[in-house]
Amino acid sequence: MHLLHQRGPLHDLPDTPEAYDAVLADVVEQALRRITPEGNLEHPDCDDDIGDTSLGITSLLALAWQRGKDPRLPEAVRRSLAFHLRERVYTDDNPGYPNLRLRDSRLPYARYVLEPGAHPIGDWPSTVWALLQLVDVLELADGLLDDEQRRELALLGHGYWRWLTEATFFNPQEAGNQAIGCVVGGLMLARHLPQEGAAVRARALRLYTDEIRAHRVRDRGALLPPEHGGAYDNNYGPISLSFLAQAHRVSGEEVFAEDGDTLARYIDARLTGGGFDNGGPRYSEQHSAFESVLGLRYFGQRIGADLGRYRGDSRWARYAVKPDGGVDGHFAWMLVWQIQDDSRWQRTPSTAPKRHQLRSGTVSVAFDDRMTPAIVEAGGAYCLPAAVGRQHGFGPVTDGFLLCRPMGEVRVRDLSAGNLTAKLVTKPVVGRDHVLRYVRSLYVTDGATLWATVAVERLDGTPYLLAGLPYAEDDGDRVRRTSQVAVASAGPLRLTHPDGQGPDRFDARGELTQEQAAFALAADPRGYGNPDEGWSHLVASTALEAGPVPDGPDDLHVFAVRYGASEPLTVRVERTPEGLTVRTARFTAVLGPDDAHGEPELTLLPT
Repeated sequence: MHLLHQRGPLHDLPDTPEAYDAVLADVVEQALRRITPEGNLEHPDCDDDIGDTSLGITSLLALAWQRGKDPRLPEAVRRSLAFHLRERVYTDDNPGYPNLRLRDSRLPYARYVLEPGAHPIGDWPSTVWALLQLVDVLELADGLLDDEQRRELALLGHGYWRWLTEATFFNPQEAGNQAIGCVVGGLMLARHLPQEGAAVRARALRLYTDEIRAHRVRDRGALLPPEHGGAYDNNYGPISLSFLAQAHRVSGEEVFAEDGDTLARYIDARLTGGGFDNGGPRYSEQHSAFESVLGLRYFGQRIGADLGRYRGDSRWARYAVKPDGGVDGHFAWMLVWQIQDDSRWQRTPSTAPKRHQLRSGTVSVAFDDRMTPAIVEAGGAYCLPAAVGRQHGFGPVTDGFLLCRPMGEVRVRDLSAGNLTAKLVTKPVVGRDHVLRYVRSLYVTDGATLWATVAVERLDGTPYLLAGLPYAEDDGDRVRRTSQVAVASAGPLRLTHPDGQGPDRFDARGELTQEQAAFALAADPRGYGNPDEGWSHLVASTALEAGPVPDGPDDLHVFAVRYGASEPLTVRVERTPEGLTVRTARFTAVLGPDDAHGEPELTLLPT
């Protein structure tokens, strides 16, 4: 079966002016067929995330008119705008809304669900979205709205802004994308408020500095805007990047460029070469699509990285849709902005070494904060960290104890030689016996296959290397679930599956996705729980287990596996005067003594 949301790379979508005009022409025809006598442009099946949707399509019609001057559109824009002003602006407090700071303010807001008291928690982001659709209409109003209509729209926008920043707590869901979106709304609105504009802009910048930037969360060496309580979410994180791109475009403030560059480099490091990623406090596998294009394209060009390899959800390739494929105006401002932006995709990978990634050709390893592989990609297949005894990762296992959690500083050495790229990771670890050991993990790739050699001071019992959970593989422009990958080991190799059944045991032969299994273990309902926290409760999983290399040094256990090819693997490991020497048919590597600064020495020779 295919993963639902992981589809084609976003940079495969045509982004020429002609392609965007075709997209807008499609929206226009759908909208003109749909518009009701009252001016409603909402999809007939829309019931939630509804407060901004009709206005979003209005903004797309306004953009289409500015680009093509279709004579049918001015009347549709005015009718649909009148509908929103008349039917979708609320000033009475929504019963049950928990985040008010000021009761009965009479300030306008948008609802997530139209029925009073039905899921009011979503009203804050819905009002942000409505503000963003509104400012787009304002900026596209030339020739469509008269001065009085513009003033009315700007007054409503100021009311939305005050509701978001005065009547309620700011960013009540702790969602970075929503908070940065609100700041963007304030920055764009300020340009249309002759008297209050300077104050609104200053307030927006202060909110970004004090309420977003000051609360960034560190992950993999980067400070990131927090997303629903976590450092990064692979669905919402790239959306935050798009908001940072727009904030920089409209304000020119360097802080948005700096923070966007940081987030973009982080995404580049955690993203596999094939564009697969998973993880986050809300959606562990779900990917955004058109909502991410602006940020990935804008900052990919700035940092010189091919961020467009990110696999989006092609069902939302151009705009939000309902299950029948019909256009939904939700998040329409992202399509407006990406059409207006003139940056182009950077398609060449960054060649600079990254601490948290090894990447060459079709091989990549993304490392987590502890420098344990988070995803291994080789041969078009993806391995996730396996689980044993509630412990997750890649590394040596003895007596059920996984040695991958560092007890001290983790050292990293990157090296290239010929067409080989290598990374050596040295971790101090402590086992149940309280003995400090050093786990040295050498990763070498020629761009087609990946060799991983792991050495540790000799262990008791019958140790093995936990070498990953086979999970997914490329299948054209889709990603398909799998339970097997091409892999070989210099020692005995086995593929094991967890004993027993239950949500805390993940058998890769089953039909559950990692996202579904993670939500099943989360404390709160799907859509609100933290799947990453849920997944941390996993007791056991399908796992590749590799035995030690035969005839290794007497004082070490050494494990060697190769990903991306299943042919037999021969590896010789011995101590030489230069250090621990690893010989394969493709290379010789020497893990030398630490230098004067305690950094590991590494020599790599192609053979």
